[in-house]
Amino acid sequence: MPGPEVTVRFPAAGRVPVEVLLGQVRGRLETGDERVRAFLAAFGRRLLRPASARRHPELGSLGFFLRPSELARTVEGAAGEHVRVPRGLVFHVPPANVDTVFVYSWALSALMGNRNVVRLSPRSGPVAGLILDTLHEALAEADPVIADTQRIVSYDRDDAVTAALSAACDLRVVWGGDDTVNALRRHALAPHARDLVFPDRSSFAVIRAAAWSGAPEQVRVRVAEKFVNDAYWFDQAACSSPGTVFWVGTAGDCEAARADFGDHVARVLDERGWGVDAAMAVEKRVAAYGLAADGVAERVEFRGNALADVTLAEGAAPPRRWLGAGTFAHARIGALAELGALVERRDQTMTHFGFAGAELEELARGLAGRGVDRMVPVGGALSFHRVWDGVDLPAEFTRLVTVTR
Repeated sequence: MPGPEVTVRFPAAGRVPVEVLLGQVRGRLETGDERVRAFLAAFGRRLLRPASARRHPELGSLGFFLRPSELARTVEGAAGEHVRVPRGLVFHVPPANVDTVFVYSWALSALMGNRNVVRLSPRSGPVAGLILDTLHEALAEADPVIADTQRIVSYDRDDAVTAALSAACDLRVVWGGDDTVNALRRHALAPHARDLVFPDRSSFAVIRAAAWSGAPEQVRVRVAEKFVNDAYWFDQAACSSPGTVFWVGTAGDCEAARADFGDHVARVLDERGWGVDAAMAVEKRVAAYGLAADGVAERVEFRGNALADVTLAEGAAPPRRWLGAGTFAHARIGALAELGALVERRDQTMTHFGFAGAELEELARGLAGRGVDRMVPVGGALSFHRVWDGVDLPAEFTRLVTVTR
């Protein structure tokens, strides 16, 4: 009786049984392999073509991440006193709602010399299709070892497939949320293998009110544009997109700054013609008014269908669930240090405006790992880095061999 099958989408090969797939992924790479670097750089250059980057800005960010100088820095950063070697076969399970995440995870793993099988959801969007087309373009000029060592597959939820791939891998990388992590953990790994998981996360922005109000108009325009990029590129569903905005300062300063900030954000959305369909508009209203009914929100304001602002009641915990694209909770704090009592472990990215580096470092030390793994300026929420969620990905994708002379 034939075993479970998957659809291979890179390199294109159609439907194959899982045992055949695993037998095909057999080539050998080294950490920092020049053949992989050449392939990733060629792929990145294609993503930066103006037609693609203008239509899908997230592909421009991905292409920038794959430029040769960044690849070189990643390889150099992994150097040390030990010999660094690949882990082996890495099984990636990325989320379905952010089409570019699978590339970052897979590219770093391949760069570290691993053989990879990436499960791309059948529900992935058109950007994922464009990425696959671009990968095939780059593959035409690549060393054959790329096709021998890398596979991107799709299959519907199938425990038999997932179990077989989990049992065969040396490292399983799971993105997408608590439910996905728990579901995947039901499938056993080999005794030597391990999981690298990225569960549900939430993120927020923090803005010093006086700094906002005192900034030149062109700066406020630019920051509003960057904030919109952070929040709207993936319909605010990316784990690093801000859901809450904390305003730091006196009540009067914060109220004035927030009103001006809202005007700037609304203007950016209007200029870009950002639309929200009727179903999403209804969902946003249900979520926002639900917060008011629960006593979490004291005021709700809609600016068309694209922007909803929710003022949190004093002492209310910021909501950490997705409320619909373009829905932001707002709260005031008197000082940056007050975030220490509000941050939770699931908080990932803090985008900021108006704070000095020393203040941010002091906050990071004060939080002491209780939450917040990234502090980046507004506009940097979606900029992927090889250190993500507090994890050094190149290090996780390799093993260390001690050689004593």
